[in-house]
Amino acid sequence: VQLQASGGGLVQAGGSLRLSCAVSGFTFSNYGMGWFRQAPGKEREFVASISWIGHSTDYTDSVKGRFTISRDNANNTLYLRMNNLKPEDTAVYYCAQAYAAWGTLNTELAYDYWGQGTQVTVSS
Repeated sequence: VQLQASGGGLVQAGGSLRLSCAVSGFTFSNYGMGWFRQAPGKEREFVASISWIGHSTDYTDSVKGRFTISRDNANNTLYLRMNNLKPEDTAVYYCAQAYAAWGTLNTELAYDYWGQGTQVTVSS
C-alpha cells in the first residue's frame, strides 16, 4: 500500500493550493479517506474526510467553507482544495486510508495507512 501526497508549498495568506494523494496497492474505491495535518509543536489533527464514493464528507470547524475534499476513484486519487489559506493552516498535511468505507472518520483511530506528508506554509 502506498499513499503519495503532493501539492504543498509556500503561499501567501488568502491564496490557494490543491493537495493530491495518489494511492496504490489497494482498491481505492472501497475505502473512506482522510486528510490530517500536524503543525510544529502540535499533535496531528483531523482536517477532512470523505466516504468511499464521495457522498459523505466531514470537516474540522476551522476549515469549513474554505477547504474541499474530493476523490477520483477512476484514477485512485484523493484531493484537498484549500482556499483562503491562513497562517494557522501551516502544517505538514497527511492523507490516510480508513479501515472502513464510511462512518466516523474524524479520528486517527479510523485510519490504517498513511502517506508521507506534504508541507504547506502560509505566510502572513
